[in-house]
Amino acid sequence: MTETPSPSNSKPTLDRRKFLGLTAAAATPTVASLARGSVARAAPAAGIEEATIAQLQAAMAAGSESALSLVHKYEARIAALDRNGPKLNSILEVNPDAERIAMQLDAERKAGNVRGPLHGIPIVLKDNIDTADRMQTAAGSLALVGAAPARDATVANKLRDAGAVLLGKTNLSEWANFRSFFSSSGWSGRAGQCRNPYVLDRNPCGSSSGSAIAPSANLTAASIGTETDGSIVCPANANAVVGIKPTVGLTSRAGVIPISHSQDTVGPHARTVADAAAVLGAITSTTPDPRDPATTTSPTGVPRQVFTDYTKFLDPNGLKGARIGIPRAGIFDFTTEEVNRAFDAAVDAMKAAGATIVDPADIPTIDQINAATDELIVLLFEFKQDLNAYLATRKNVALDNEGFPLTLTGLRNFNLAHADQELKWFLQELFDLADADLFTQAQHDAALADERQIGGPAGIDAALHKDNLDALISPTDSPAWTTDLVNGDHFIFGTSSPAAIAGYPIINVPMGDAFGLPVGISFYGTGFSEAKLIKLASGFEAVTKARKQPTFIPTLPLENPTQKPGRSRKPTLPGARRFAPHRL
Repeated sequence: MTETPSPSNSKPTLDRRKFLGLTAAAATPTVASLARGSVARAAPAAGIEEATIAQLQAAMAAGSESALSLVHKYEARIAALDRNGPKLNSILEVNPDAERIAMQLDAERKAGNVRGPLHGIPIVLKDNIDTADRMQTAAGSLALVGAAPARDATVANKLRDAGAVLLGKTNLSEWANFRSFFSSSGWSGRAGQCRNPYVLDRNPCGSSSGSAIAPSANLTAASIGTETDGSIVCPANANAVVGIKPTVGLTSRAGVIPISHSQDTVGPHARTVADAAAVLGAITSTTPDPRDPATTTSPTGVPRQVFTDYTKFLDPNGLKGARIGIPRAGIFDFTTEEVNRAFDAAVDAMKAAGATIVDPADIPTIDQINAATDELIVLLFEFKQDLNAYLATRKNVALDNEGFPLTLTGLRNFNLAHADQELKWFLQELFDLADADLFTQAQHDAALADERQIGGPAGIDAALHKDNLDALISPTDSPAWTTDLVNGDHFIFGTSSPAAIAGYPIINVPMGDAFGLPVGISFYGTGFSEAKLIKLASGFEAVTKARKQPTFIPTLPLENPTQKPGRSRKPTLPGARRFAPHRL
């Protein structure tokens, strides 16, 4: 280990290999030059492009904008870029009540009542987050289209209370990417395939694909996504936005269509760390939510530390004096040279900003984590129970109205009955496995205890404590692959699993590009360390400013790439690859 000092300044069988392979920035000059032949960025309402929440608030305070004008401008961009033009397909529907809500909030502002930093700010939500209004909540599936849920998800209600305008619902990987081994991230039965706004034939990653695309393409100020393992940070990586995956229990999952109560969490996507921090503060559960027991506990016994204002931790000098570790073993064996090049530049920027980099700072349990055995058991066991409990809260949806039981079994049969729409590209192997009751309660409990231990105290915490570190950093994920509805996703690596199984937080920040495709860096630490991670992430963002606007080009140039090779790494065994059930 070396320390770099800072400068002075039928009963299905379980195919484990298939499960472990489950899938869950700046343009180069060459790519930018191709934008002339692509859809023009200066579509309607160009004046709000890259505007921060603070800037939008200032405009509303000055009277040059209003909540209603912002709704109109974002709706115009959705029409021009999501429905037409490059047809990003990230927005499933626009809230028919958005204008009415905006006018009400404008009236409140005129009367001198501003609820907070989100007052009048348009925000979109992933389609697995309940809203008791005229929008659908269907996890992208035709089976849940029909009557709205009886009540808002807790996070949706908190956004309303904060004065946000719920502008619409975003497309996603159907059922949060927990249906098939061969899914294409960003595809749903309700709307089809999302498209990456940087290079349209590239995948946006899942499952919160639309939630990352929408703020990246300036279709909204910010958005809400969900993650079980990778599905906030991977789309953030692929679409050059900030994504905050909070500690499990920091935000309530009540009213969120589940995969796993042990790993699911809800968090924001935004163009800046400041905007993501502002949204995070509005949706945290500072007091227990009786609908979500996780809001009263901690994943591995780490003391709960929850704030309603995370913007107070923003610091452009946040890297100065920080001690940051790089876990190499079991992670960098699987990264690519283009990603390594961008990561090396990011590390150099951190050193120049005053951080001490400890390299390596390995996670002792990384081989056990990469095996994913415990996570496999936990997710398959909890999915059926958690989903059935959620489905019992829904009535008068297609599943119900067509006579199928509101259960996972009913969903499987609904999909078979609607195979031409729901199963035309990939099947439902994960549904089948989860419904088969392959594991006992005792096996689940043992696996959960083990994954919490190897991810948290014996994993991330051990690496932090060994070298007195503030956080760990890793490249977040592969550059976006070409979307392939026939064969499914083509990911290479991802680094979300240690934090996912521990229930710990991650923040992705854009760090650069690989052949014109955005790539991000992940800051992660112990449970409830969001405040510290936001300080570090905002410091990194301030010194790198790596995010660039999307260019909407059709495809990458295949000749004369301008990328320079990265620094050499030790060779890995032929065919070596990190398998992990991420992007859920």
